[in-house]
Amino acid sequence: MPDAATETGRSASNVKPDLDVIIVGGGLAGLYSIYRLRKQGLKVRAYEAGDGVGGTWFWNRYPGCRCDVESMEYSYAFDDDLQQEWVWPERYGTQPEILKYINHVAERFDLLRDVQLNTRIKSAVFSEAATLWTITTEAGEEVTAPACIMATGNLSTPRKPDFPGLDDFKGKWYHTGLWPKEGVDFTGLRVGVIGTGSSGVQMMPHIAGQAKHLTVFQRTANFSLPARNAPLDPNKERQHKAEYPERRKAAYDTPFGIAGYPPPAKSALEVTPEERQETYEAKWGEGGSISYLFAYNDLLTNKASNDTASEFVREKIRATVADPKTAELLCPNNHPIGTKRLILDSQYYEIYNQDNVDLVDARKAPIQEITPIGMRTTDAEFEFDAIVFATGFDAMTGAMREIDIRVEGGTTLEVQWEGGPRTYLGVMVAGLPNMFMITGPQSPGVKSQMILSIEWHANWIADCLAHMKAAGARRIDATEQSQEEWVRHVKEVADKTLYPLANSWYMGVNIPGKPQIFMPYVGGVQAYTKKCQEVVAKGYEGFVLTGERVEV
Repeated sequence: MPDAATETGRSASNVKPDLDVIIVGGGLAGLYSIYRLRKQGLKVRAYEAGDGVGGTWFWNRYPGCRCDVESMEYSYAFDDDLQQEWVWPERYGTQPEILKYINHVAERFDLLRDVQLNTRIKSAVFSEAATLWTITTEAGEEVTAPACIMATGNLSTPRKPDFPGLDDFKGKWYHTGLWPKEGVDFTGLRVGVIGTGSSGVQMMPHIAGQAKHLTVFQRTANFSLPARNAPLDPNKERQHKAEYPERRKAAYDTPFGIAGYPPPAKSALEVTPEERQETYEAKWGEGGSISYLFAYNDLLTNKASNDTASEFVREKIRATVADPKTAELLCPNNHPIGTKRLILDSQYYEIYNQDNVDLVDARKAPIQEITPIGMRTTDAEFEFDAIVFATGFDAMTGAMREIDIRVEGGTTLEVQWEGGPRTYLGVMVAGLPNMFMITGPQSPGVKSQMILSIEWHANWIADCLAHMKAAGARRIDATEQSQEEWVRHVKEVADKTLYPLANSWYMGVNIPGKPQIFMPYVGGVQAYTKKCQEVVAKGYEGFVLTGERVEV
């Protein structure tokens, strides 16, 4: 297919595009975008690198993989029959169950006919002359459309291990974000696991139950709370479904996009130590991260208050792990609770009471290299049959930066984001017309119930495209000024909290060389959605709509 901008003998404005909207990604965001845009009569197609849909729930198949948002909340809200009829077996959905749900949705709404699998996007180039995006796949296919939606996900680019000697390892190695479909049996094996973030914490009780010996390499201790997972109570399920309309609406008036948690009225410092202890005990027994962080109203803004919540969890770790030295090593001491992703676990700390599990302080004795038979740190050598890397993702920006995104002869995303992501509302990037993002950096995204944020963004984008058509506009641009103001606002909001005190993947610190900028918007879903509505009410304030009327 010739480039629309350079095709001779035709007016660039008359070049007929292949699609109305190109969607990059076949996960929860890409699938809902297909559904929503079809409703407007638009011709769309989603391009997915995997051989199945599901996004993060397609790739992350490691044992123990489970959502940390309750299943009754972590689901689509766009179709009431769907949410009434689907039955979640447990309080927190497992990866297989969530993937089953996603495939059910894709089939139920006939979404797969507009998904092209096994297709990785190499570049996306905008032609100013033709007002068209051209995407090029790794196989060389070119597709054009006036608009492009990046539904690439926030945790979709695994941080692949770069330890010296990995290619010489004679055993097998795995990454939690690229887990084999057929699963892995660790029975009787000596296993090393690197990383104690959410993936590692969820996975290790399963490995510890199989392996001959498990050695855990921990660089930074993380806070983890008990999930208290259990089969879903039928009575609670019926009540929740009966209240779905109200709960879904109420979720938009909460910080994290999850209803059912009354906002706390008191500071942790306004009550007696005895009352605090009783409250934390109740939250610990209830399970879940939102409940715990909602114990008091200043746990994420007041360090002294946070210290009380942090120390309570450390005391629980000390009470659970029999060996005092191991227990202390597992106690987080370099960040306030909640400022890194708060993990939910099922019997994680208990594995360190097993004879076949050891914990290595990888900060005190860093890993030097992978050897043919195992691993060497600065003070010891280990022999392993298998190594698992739970080293996380190049979060929030990695997937988009892997694609060559640019305007012909002009702006590139790589240059735009050299010093960290810069967006307007986490929806668009100034200088990249007609390119939208779903749950992009500087939106609530990862600090919210993701499916709620996905639906919000997809709906906002669809409404924007409808507005453009009605107004006869061919392109929409975020202005540099509105982008700078939003970037500044996101930072100001974050700086009023404790979040920047943690070296987290929210800051990009897990990726060598990545600019350390706090990427999510933590002003809350309620403040964010209100801002988005105000922008629209003011005629898409901060955007410039231009062009002539065209029929799509």
